[in-house]
Amino acid sequence: MTASTTTPGTPTAPTSSTTTPTPPTKDAAIDQEPQAAAAAPAELRADCIADSAGGLTFDLNAPESAPASWNAALVLRLRGGDGADEVRLPLGPNGSGRLRAVLPSTVALAEGRWNAYADLGDGSDPRRLLPGVNDLRSLVDRRPLAGIGRLGVRIPYATKFGNLALRSWLRGPHAEAGDIRVTPEGITVSGRLYGASPAVGALAEARARRATQAVDDTPPAVTVPLDVQGPDFTFTLTHEELAGTGRDGGEPWDLWLRPAADAYPVRIARLLDDVPDKKQIFCYPALPLQSAAGPVRVKPYYTLDNDLALRFTGPED
Repeated sequence: MTASTTTPGTPTAPTSSTTTPTPPTKDAAIDQEPQAAAAAPAELRADCIADSAGGLTFDLNAPESAPASWNAALVLRLRGGDGADEVRLPLGPNGSGRLRAVLPSTVALAEGRWNAYADLGDGSDPRRLLPGVNDLRSLVDRRPLAGIGRLGVRIPYATKFGNLALRSWLRGPHAEAGDIRVTPEGITVSGRLYGASPAVGALAEARARRATQAVDDTPPAVTVPLDVQGPDFTFTLTHEELAGTGRDGGEPWDLWLRPAADAYPVRIARLLDDVPDKKQIFCYPALPLQSAAGPVRVKPYYTLDNDLALRFTGPED
């Protein structure tokens, strides 16, 4: 804590008793009227409580001037949506000066970022909510039933402008990334599959990402078999094959899991915790390697969507 100091001000000269104060001008009085009459609206903050099933409870502080309204609602709007992507949750009293809305786990939210508003039912436009206290303990190391068909994840967070928003994922099946180990030989990924059971021919795939590509230009893929124990899986990708494949040797590789030989592949991601944006939080060191094309550095990372990827770069990048 930094101690504050007070600097004595310069003494002012005493005012003569014969000096008559100058009355305020008309313009000055007009400038002061709006400031005196206008009152800033009370801040609306929402405390969020998450449950292990994926539901969220929002508790808001209710302004004293807010009338009780049957059509008050907490409004969620998908960022970048077309206006039809809106969810309204009834907002009712919850004790003195409090309002509550509940987002059940059974209500599906499309993947993306949802801005949170409060519509108090007073005829005014919905107002952005500010984040309060988040109780997300039930999301830490969340382990849904492995047989769940579709997995919904919603994590509240504060935007860079200080407003309340939700990060939502809706996936089924879903391959949850667990421990990641990087060695000079390769990268080993462990995880758990939800919504499907690994079958004969189950594979992990590393696909070279292409910023631009022709319709018939399929990015190269490297596949390895899964080591499976029930819903849990483990696989190892060797660096040599990845580093020597691709157009420039330095593009990202996205990691996928194919539950069976003829199954649709699913993205490997880390969603089941309380961290909405993992790219800057889960940082892995870049490991220097020697490949056939020369020295490279390999680094696993999470994308902006919390999907798992690998990047190979030159020794100086």
